[in-house]
This record gives sequence, structure tokens and C-alpha cells, in this order.
Amino acid sequence: MWFERDVSARIRRLAGQFPALVLTGARQTGKTALLRHLFPEASFVSLDLPSAAHQADTAGDEFLQAQPEPLIVDEIQYAPGLFRHLKRVIDADRHRMGRFLMTGSQKFQLMQSASESLAGRCALLELDTLSLSEVRAGRGKKTPEPAEFLWRGGYPELHRAPDLDPRDFFTGYVATYLERDVRQALHIASLRDFERFVRACALRGGQLLNLAELARDVGIAGTTARDWLSVLEASGQVVLLEPWFNNAGKRMIKTPKLYLRDTGLMCFLLGLDSSAALERSPFIGAVWETFILGQMLRARQATGTAARIFFWRDAHGVEVDFVVEHEGRLRLIEAKWSAHVAGGREVLPLLKVRDQLARKAAPEHWIACRTARPHLLPGETSVRVLNGAEFTEWFAP
Repeated sequence: MWFERDVSARIRRLAGQFPALVLTGARQTGKTALLRHLFPEASFVSLDLPSAAHQADTAGDEFLQAQPEPLIVDEIQYAPGLFRHLKRVIDADRHRMGRFLMTGSQKFQLMQSASESLAGRCALLELDTLSLSEVRAGRGKKTPEPAEFLWRGGYPELHRAPDLDPRDFFTGYVATYLERDVRQALHIASLRDFERFVRACALRGGQLLNLAELARDVGIAGTTARDWLSVLEASGQVVLLEPWFNNAGKRMIKTPKLYLRDTGLMCFLLGLDSSAALERSPFIGAVWETFILGQMLRARQATGTAARIFFWRDAHGVEVDFVVEHEGRLRLIEAKWSAHVAGGREVLPLLKVRDQLARKAAPEHWIACRTARPHLLPGETSVRVLNGAEFTEWFAP
């Protein structure tokens, strides 16, 4: 079963505008399959093979000469020395586009290498797991209900094989991730400690990051916790959402919020055995909030919008889940698992911040919940209640 990705059109467009393209993202998000699907005429080489990685890293010229173009290079982070050879080959024919299409699972390292060697020559994109709209387009009537999708998550294999138990998939995924990515990025004495650290991050999903508390609970040093969190971020497993603040305005909280990138992995790490267990869980609000952020991140990649996503929390504790900044205006978004939002205290923070923003506020703000019918919040003309499962369709700053 093939799932069309919303970002496909943008990948094709950028491949026609740049000589090289790097597609990053966590393992098993479908990076390689997507590039091979979009560019079936391209040759392919995987640097997962140690011999291929060694040749690409130490004898880049010979490696590139042996591969017909256009060329898909899988897991290019294993051969950082290849980038300087790519620069020389590209500059020899600067205006031929779409020559090198690369994937990688270590975003920060790849971005650094690409920016140093391929500045102006390479487009960079990130691929997340499947969105609910992508699954719906591929599975039609067999699309899982929202709670089932949150519990299952968006890794393509879990929807290609819907009978596969997510717990079996994630057990192997976590073990493989720890072995392949973590051992290469860090010298960790105990992988068990690192796995406990990942689970502790899941417990704090949607919360302000407190590295000292996180380190203390796992029993590691604060500097170690910072290094490990950087690896999780670089490999596409977590995202740190920064607060919005205005230097000319009131003092804002400057600590980021911690989110996992995939709700299915989050549920697995939280020990939730079913979608019914998720719905009964005190974590349902945090998982839904994670899902809404994921919807926005995927839409931003697909459209290439310059909109930036933050959260709002001031020194008085007034908090709004998300702030989307675009062209100088701020759109406020609250994530609510409820099926019905009528107003009252649960939307009071959003209304308070909207009024405080005055002319900086966007014309419309959103409550992303499970409503069956999008509608304006009663008594309000600038707050719309919409279905978070269809959120991608609404995210057009």
C-alpha cells in the first residue's frame, strides 16, 4: 500500500530548482521510499553498507564517478567527507538541477555539512511520519478513528500492515534506534539509562523542559541530559517548541516545551496498551496536543510557508498552547480533546491573550478539538472551533 505524501509536490519543485536535495527525518518515516517513488529513473546507493560508506567518505570522486545521475544516496550521514566532493562535481555543471537526492537520519549534522559545503546548491526538507489526512487518503474507509490513530501513530509500516501490533513495532524500533543512532552519536555507558531517559521525556510531553529535574529522575548529570536530548532532537524523535516573546513587551517565560514527534511512539513509551487505555489516561490531553503540533509541522513542510510556531506563557502563568506567527500577525491555537467546546473558562486564556495582542492578533484564532462541525465560538467572531483531525486543511497562514 502506498501513501501519497503532502510534501511530494514541494520535493519535486525543489529538485527542479537545486542541484541537490537532502531529505531528513527519523528512521522509518519513509524517506528512501518517497524519493524512489518520486524519481524512479534515478540510480540508488545505500550508505547503510559499511563498504559503500567507506568508499564514499574516503574516495568521494571515484564513488560519484561510478554512479549514474540523477543519484539517490541513502543515509548520507555515514559519509560526511562526501559533501566536499559533491560541491566540486556540482560546481562543474552548476545549472543542472536535481542531480543528487539524499536522505539522512541525523538532521543537525547533515544541515551543518550541507550549509558548509553546499550553501546555495542544496535544498533541505524534513519528513515526519504520516499525517492523519495522508492515512485517510490511502486507507479510505479503513482509516482508524482519531483515538486509534493517536495510539498507533504515523509510521508508514503500521498502516501498510494494519494488523501489526504497534507494541511489537515500537519494541523493535526503540532497540534498533538505540543501537544504530545513539551508539554512533554518544559514548553511553548504559543504553538502559538512555531508554529510561527517552521514557522520561514521553512522560513530560507538552510540558516545560526542566533539564535538572529530568536528569535527577533518570540519575544522570545535567550535562549528560542536555547531550542526550540533543541526540533525540537531531534524530527527529523530539521537538523543542520555543515560547513567543516580545522584547518590547511584558516578560515571557523563555523555557521551551518538550514534545515527541510521533504520538504512537509517545503512547508506547507511556505504556498505553490500547486506544481505549489512551482515552482513559490522564495523558490524553498531552497526546492530543502533540498530535495538533504534528499536524502543523507537517503542513508547514508541505507548503513551505514562512510561518513560525511557538507557545505562549507569560510570567503570570497565562498559557496558550500554540502561537503561529506569520507576516507580523499572531494566530492563537488551543488543543482540546473534547468533542464540544462552548466557551467559558477553558478558552479564557486564549481570549485574554487575544485582547492583549490587539493589532498584532490575526483575524481568526482556533480551538482544535473533535467537533463534528466547524463553527464560530458562541458569542465570538474571531475564534473558530474546528476539527483537529482535519487541521492540515485549515493551516494556511
